[in-house]
Amino acid sequence: MCGICGLLGRDAPDPELVEDMNAAILHRGPDHGAVAPYGRCVLGYRRLSIIDLETGDQPVASETGEVVAVFNGELYNFRALRRELEAKGHRIAGSGDSPLIPHAYEEWGPGFATHLEGMFAIALWDRGAERLVLARDRLGKKPLCYAWLPDGRFAFASETKALLRLRDLPRELDLAQIDAYLALQYVPRSGLAAVERVPPASVCVLERGRLRAERYWTPRPAPASAQAGEWIERVRDEVAAAVARRLVADVPVGALLSGGLDSAVVVAAMAAASPGPVSTFTVGFPDRDYDERRFARLVSERYATRHEELEVDPGPELLDRLAAAFDEPFGDEAALPTLLVCEATRRHVKVALVGDGGDEVFGGYERYRAHALAARVPRRAAALGAGALGLLPVARRRPRSRLFRGRRFLEVSAASAESRYARLVEVFPLALRRRLWPDPAQARETRALLPAASDLRLVDIESYLPGDLLPKADIASMAVSLELRSPLLDHRVVELGLALPPRLAAGKAALRAAFARELPPEILARGKTGFGVPLDRWFRRELRSLAPELVLGAAERGLFRRGELERLLREHESGRADHGHRLWCLCMLELWQRRTLDAPRAAGGAS
Repeated sequence: MCGICGLLGRDAPDPELVEDMNAAILHRGPDHGAVAPYGRCVLGYRRLSIIDLETGDQPVASETGEVVAVFNGELYNFRALRRELEAKGHRIAGSGDSPLIPHAYEEWGPGFATHLEGMFAIALWDRGAERLVLARDRLGKKPLCYAWLPDGRFAFASETKALLRLRDLPRELDLAQIDAYLALQYVPRSGLAAVERVPPASVCVLERGRLRAERYWTPRPAPASAQAGEWIERVRDEVAAAVARRLVADVPVGALLSGGLDSAVVVAAMAAASPGPVSTFTVGFPDRDYDERRFARLVSERYATRHEELEVDPGPELLDRLAAAFDEPFGDEAALPTLLVCEATRRHVKVALVGDGGDEVFGGYERYRAHALAARVPRRAAALGAGALGLLPVARRRPRSRLFRGRRFLEVSAASAESRYARLVEVFPLALRRRLWPDPAQARETRALLPAASDLRLVDIESYLPGDLLPKADIASMAVSLELRSPLLDHRVVELGLALPPRLAAGKAALRAAFARELPPEILARGKTGFGVPLDRWFRRELRSLAPELVLGAAERGLFRRGELERLLREHESGRADHGHRLWCLCMLELWQRRTLDAPRAAGGAS
């Protein structure tokens, strides 16, 4: 597990610039680092040693040295891949996964990524062809961003903060991305007009000054089974195999245990495959409505894990820490407990498995069921019902209450069919964004920001997963030098989940049935709750004094209308509405701008 960066120029770039970029991502790999020039291309990397501790340093090269690469991630099929390449005559150094990459490229060209299984971001320089290749894993677990500099140089890195070390990187906001952030709580790319992301499941090839992107995988259903029992057995076998593949490491491995079904399944499979007790880690809150520690303990007790708990309550310093870790606008408040539980976990292990992806793959989100049910409710009746519930204080103030959820459901049911799913996932509705922007035309329909697919799981796999959940997990964990592995996002598990018949693809029915014997009844019976935090209370108490300064910062910048921002603060403070999530998004946007737009530029940057 590493961080990578580099520069490609018309002439040889200054390696000191890449040294500076590399220093910005030290947290991704504190065990080793290097920067190496190869003519027009300079490659840098940071290493967190997980496999092949003695000989796994980078950059890695082919036998001739004509092909060199830096690599962030883990290849779970590296042993089989090594045997295949060695049978074809390749002489591969070391015993880990990194040295395979130049040889895989030599054997299969830019399409080599189709042969890799795992999570990865790769930068490869073919000196003979003067070709730079950037590759990213199928689901987008490992990040990779890039930018063209004004003088024609091309820069790339695992995180935007490395690119920001280049003084001449343009820092203009992309207002379309900021509007998308208000709608979805994450940006499609970076928030900056100049910084792009390599898309998931894609290889970008840069040669002769032109960049082209080629997608090598698309999530599709696996071949079908005939009988219900067959499906359940396949789910059990694929999930267990995916967990076992992710236990390969030369350092201790633990698990983040949330108290939900997905992480419980992962821990159960780990316990079955591990010779000793599993180490588990969970986070909780003083607010019982948001605290899942009691459920995590049930799983821990079932498998006699070595269990650690962390209680979280906010302070202004935590927001600053979160903003320092995330170098893009990021409004998912679960990033805070994720960062803190990763920090606690890192004190004990370097690698932890997580249950990410279970909802997208096995149909766990409540909004999937709400979307199907909303189509059966007459729109006029839904609008009247939503208005009536809106008169009740609890239906406006308590997001986890039944009345609040009922009002939200009726509001969605009153929307047009093509807008319903967008309404279910949006944070700032279109009408509110039109009031916020000085130019209302800046606000776009939320549905235009989402991919089109009849299966809502595919919508999330192509948008919410790479835009929110995976960046959250990667940035929060790598900020404290912890590697997270997601067995439920193994591409074979994803393809199997997408193939499930409707009765098994809803409410995680297949996953529950597959592991029914292994889990406590209370876990099997639980619905989806999410890794939420009590924002409603925080903005009325702990964060009350800090919020106005941060929220109104957007007005000082001329970004949003001051009157609308003040109204959000006023309504939340008085209890007339719960704008906690929206206020959090605005606070994180302002903190990001202070670090990205207001901070002094680095001293270097021009070569």
